[in-house]
Amino acid sequence: MPDYHWPPMAKRRVLGKDTRRIDGPVKASGRAKYAYDVKHPGMLFAAVLTSPYAHARLKSLDTSEAQKMEGVTAVEVTSPPGTEIQWAGTEIAYVAATSESVARDAIRKIKVEYEPLPHVVNEEDLSKVGRNTKPAGERVKGDPDKAFREADVISEGIYGVPVITHCPLETHGAVIRWQNDRIEYFPSTQGVTDITNELARTLQVPATNIHTHQDHIGGAFGSKFSVDRWGIAAARLSKASGGRAARVFLDRRTDQEIAGNRPSGFAKIRVAARKDGALIGWESQSWGTSGIGGGGVAAVQLPYVFRNIPNQRVNHTGVVTNTGAARAWRAPNHPQLSFLTMAALDDVAAKLRMDPLEFFARNADLTDRPEVYRAQMQKAAEMIEWKKHWHPRGQSGSGPIKRGLGIGFGTWGGLGHDSTCMARIHPDGAVEVEICSQDLGTGTRTVIAMVAAETLGLNVNQVQVKIGDSSYPPSGASGGSTTVGGVSVSTRKATMNALQKLFDAVAPSLGVPAEQLEAVAGKIQVKGNAAKSLPWKAACAKLGVKTISETGENVPKTSVAEKLISQGVGGVQIADVFVDVETGVVKLNRIAAVQDCGLIINPKTAESQIYGAIIMSVCSALFEERVMDPTTGRFLNANMEFYKLAGINDIGEILVHLDITPENDSRGVIGLGEPPVVPTIGAISNAVANAIGVRVPMVPITPRRVLAALEGRNA
Repeated sequence: MPDYHWPPMAKRRVLGKDTRRIDGPVKASGRAKYAYDVKHPGMLFAAVLTSPYAHARLKSLDTSEAQKMEGVTAVEVTSPPGTEIQWAGTEIAYVAATSESVARDAIRKIKVEYEPLPHVVNEEDLSKVGRNTKPAGERVKGDPDKAFREADVISEGIYGVPVITHCPLETHGAVIRWQNDRIEYFPSTQGVTDITNELARTLQVPATNIHTHQDHIGGAFGSKFSVDRWGIAAARLSKASGGRAARVFLDRRTDQEIAGNRPSGFAKIRVAARKDGALIGWESQSWGTSGIGGGGVAAVQLPYVFRNIPNQRVNHTGVVTNTGAARAWRAPNHPQLSFLTMAALDDVAAKLRMDPLEFFARNADLTDRPEVYRAQMQKAAEMIEWKKHWHPRGQSGSGPIKRGLGIGFGTWGGLGHDSTCMARIHPDGAVEVEICSQDLGTGTRTVIAMVAAETLGLNVNQVQVKIGDSSYPPSGASGGSTTVGGVSVSTRKATMNALQKLFDAVAPSLGVPAEQLEAVAGKIQVKGNAAKSLPWKAACAKLGVKTISETGENVPKTSVAEKLISQGVGGVQIADVFVDVETGVVKLNRIAAVQDCGLIINPKTAESQIYGAIIMSVCSALFEERVMDPTTGRFLNANMEFYKLAGINDIGEILVHLDITPENDSRGVIGLGEPPVVPTIGAISNAVANAIGVRVPMVPITPRRVLAALEGRNA
């Protein structure tokens, strides 16, 4: 049986080396094709009629005029009369036509009568939501009442993170062609395998009759796992139109209204500590919304990271709002919970007049990985020059520009998902690797090629990677930072199995048993004897006319035991900001990120993931929020003009340190896509508080909120 273990660090030729993404050229040149770009002869274009009301009952619906229009081929009603509409933007009907303009004109011909009902769309002020609450109960640990009685210092504050949306550049949608009993499906998805099976179940057709294909995806961040109503509508419109391909992609406003968002989290938090900085008590009353289901942040994880504070009382209330439903958003719940916790704890440190670095190190034993966090804090402090630039809160000198530093913490799982890979070695030396996975722009293709190249002793450009097609072996959806762990193991096992077959074919020619062979630098050779070898192509020629086809699987439980993958990481970030106290403008100067990471296959794309994660959370910290009108119930800034995101000038210098050590490497591959998005908001918020001497309790930290916080302090 082949030895599937990762090669020792010192012997790796490809793994652990900075490698450019193999899909870089097609993307940089504009040749990459997305589902949004798919075109078929005679393709139909769909438009969707949505509800203008946040809460209403649909009394009547007449599509007859739309159906009679020239160019209209089908109408699919998704909300029939009697439907109770629960949020603005809910789809009422889709129309397929020969052009987008005809489809949009037809939508205007549909007659709808609504009965408006009372709605609630804002959750920040609990006193204004009436009965729209879902208490989640209370969790008590230890004796919090006693802890607060005996505390030397008690800090109390209210903190909040609003709802934000995913904002993928490619909106949600698909192109589908349903002819007879066959379906061709071109979705924008995070899970090619899973979405194929979901479509089959929903339409009640055999999964074998569906061919799904996706080359590239224009962003997802957790919101593109499901077929969704627009996917089902596209299929039915195609079938009703005689099998012509139907294209359904949401416009930007509708995409932001209904295609997912990140839940909000607000909390009133009290923290008790001794005068030496030891944390002894935590109380939090949190609330938030995930839409009509209530929800909000998963307060069961409060206090975040510092889970072992001995005495705790945690309450949470979900707020039911007539807004689009929440979906997974890069590291679900963690960024919000990290901010709520780190802001509250940093306020304790300020009240104690303690250096936050010393305070958090003092309490690191209350985390699940104290030595990891202490080492990460020390490294991040060196990178950001903490000793040179830190000062007690508010003591940032004269002049309107104030500088501050702040710390944030994160954690994540990241265990690789189920995955199956097919590796083929052809007699001409060509190598193919097939997996029904997807590359969300993270470099998954490159990782697969690197693992195969390392195993087979080849260069990365000698491996052809085939992904994104349901005809390939199944692999899990890309969520939870599970993809690289899954596909790296399945690729390693498949290519090792294929290599063993090649050894069997070549061994007689080299006069040694197959177990004495190795693949090194483009050759098959006797172990340790490069003089007794065959070049790769000559070795493959020994196959005659046969192609080697071998599979490999990642079964998470087995792969953990084999030390190929694992889970559980920590990360620390320190932000360095400037704040203009006259205008309220916050400018990120630098941010240092130190990330626990396991075995790193490609440091270049690993660092890229950290850059991207931090940029997303800079947006959350300083710019992003969904603004709902309480009167109309509409999402006011559902566009890219007034829904603010960071521009290139808003992103400071990002300093990254990957915690690559033999100890971490021995843990195997751990997902990295989500962990670095977590600490940033808390780090920036704490840096602003350090700069101006007062907490801005809500994010995003806009100029208005900065000036309001300063005015409150001065008053």
